Amino acid sequence: TSFKIVIITLLFIFLFNLFKMCIFSCYLKSPFIKKKRFILLILLLTFITSMMGQQRGFRFINKEKNYVDLDFELINNIIVIPIEINKKKLNFILDTGVNKTIVFSSSKADTISSDIDQKFKLSGLGKGLPIEAIVLKNNTFKIKNLISRNNNVFVVLKDNFDFSSKMGITIHGVIGFDLLKNLILRINFKSKKIRFYKPATFRYKECKKCETFALTIFQKKPYIAASIVLKQNSKKIPVNMLLDSGGSDAIWLFEHSRKDITTPEVYFTDFLGVGLSGTIYGKRSRLFSLTIGRFLFKNPTVSFLDSISSKKARQYNERNGSIGNDILKRFKVWIDYPNKKLTLQKNGSFTTGFNYNMSGIEVVYNGKILVKEASRNSAESFGNTPDPNSARNSVSIITNYVYKFKPSFKINEVLKGSPADIAGVLKDDVIMKINGKAVYNYKLEDIIARFQEEDQKIIRLTVLRGANILTINFKLKKII
Repeated sequence: TSFKIVIITLLFIFLFNLFKMCIFSCYLKSPFIKKKRFILLILLLTFITSMMGQQRGFRFINKEKNYVDLDFELINNIIVIPIEINKKKLNFILDTGVNKTIVFSSSKADTISSDIDQKFKLSGLGKGLPIEAIVLKNNTFKIKNLISRNNNVFVVLKDNFDFSSKMGITIHGVIGFDLLKNLILRINFKSKKIRFYKPATFRYKECKKCETFALTIFQKKPYIAASIVLKQNSKKIPVNMLLDSGGSDAIWLFEHSRKDITTPEVYFTDFLGVGLSGTIYGKRSRLFSLTIGRFLFKNPTVSFLDSISSKKARQYNERNGSIGNDILKRFKVWIDYPNKKLTLQKNGSFTTGFNYNMSGIEVVYNGKILVKEASRNSAESFGNTPDPNSARNSVSIITNYVYKFKPSFKINEVLKGSPADIAGVLKDDVIMKINGKAVYNYKLEDIIARFQEEDQKIIRLTVLRGANILTINFKLKKII
């Protein structure tokens, strides 16, 4: 940074002298010098503008500190971090797969005060059309001791995908490159902490259990080389994968992005999530293996995206798919954009199996309901005689109740032919109990975890459908 300041200062001195020379040339009325003057001015101003533009990004407020620690929430394998935008506290998904900072208007983040520039069309994964967004300029981002000024924010005008209901907490937006470009960060999935380092003072420590990989940054997104084996006794296929911290699954692949990348024989069609361009569907299956450097994963789950859902992503011909947080959470992860490096160190989750939702239903947050709960019991005695056997001596137990707002959840999607579908679960059923336990005692990720536990596990749902309360039983079914 100091070197850049020196260079810019020298350039300004040079420009000032050039300006004096131009005045002199005008005085001499030299056409040759006039032409050279104009070209040099344009080149120098372009270079200076470029150098100053590179100064954007997060910087340390307290220059004596070399790192900042930040707690995050891990919800359904998605990292959610707190960020202040223009002094308003918001929740953002940390997504290396996005190159713009995006805010969802339905989250009330449209109250951010800023300068409206123009409208844009944003495209992403999903089957829908591009969505409209307005650009707000000159925004200030802050994360503890980190600050970034003069940032653009893309505000989505119609939020049709509602990340908040799918996450169980209010999600205001997603951030990726704007946060990561000037920093080195370490993600500890076990402790749920991120540490941001200054690149100038950071030094990699010797680590025998670590491996460092080269990152390719294309259109402000990171890519890493890996290899896959589709089925036993078949050959290794080299793949170029997006490092996608915004993806909850283990692996996504684009079928036919290489001629030998095809869906295995055993698969089922599944709802994979929501992108900027709508709902994402694909074929869920398993690979025989995935290899990243010396790290080998056996039988990881994989989703093959259909060509319509992945149309935008396929515009980068070298990309074969994505590696998401169901892989990354098995490591301590260092992401280093300035030096284009990724470092991985195995944690205790490395050998954990790869599970998936075997129910066929997608559950989303449905707001809050008022619940009556017992708070404490008190005893009150009646009568006052010396005879302990007298009927006049009695005790009454009084139960006190309190009313609290608790989370509610409903069925947002039911896959055709799934166990829940066959049993009669319907979209918009409000879940009241799971296996006899009130659903308001769960978090959304706890509910999803119940549907991933074991093959043939009995699930007993008590649901509210209109004015009727129904109990529906089905068994989880392992297909892959």
